[in-house]
Formats: sequence, structure tokens, C-alpha cells
Amino acid sequence: MAMNKNTVLAWATIIMIIVGLGLIALGAFRYDETAGWGFASVGIGFFAIAWVFNALKGRV
Repeated sequence: MAMNKNTVLAWATIIMIIVGLGLIALGAFRYDETAGWGFASVGIGFFAIAWVFNALKGRV
């Protein structure tokens, strides 16, 4: 299996979505104080970066 630039961006997108879901889950279920809001907002940031990676596929 050859790893071209689109495959690398696809894997990066999948990994960032998984990490983002994990951070949002930590913020929602583990931390009840202010740190939970921080974890959730960083998780949403990971989603935004994953969206950019997905949009770059085929253009880079």
C-alpha cells in the first residue's frame, strides 16, 4: 500500500477525529469543573483542524 499525500491526509483526519472525540468525552464525563470546558473546546479545535485536512485532500 503506497502512502501518497492524500492517504497521509486521510489518516491524519481520522486520527484527529478520534483524539477530538476523546477530548470532548473527557470534558463531558471526567471533569465537571472549568477544566472540562477546556478539554471540550480543544476537542472542537481538533475537529476544525481535521476539517481543514479533509478539505486539503486532492489540492496539495
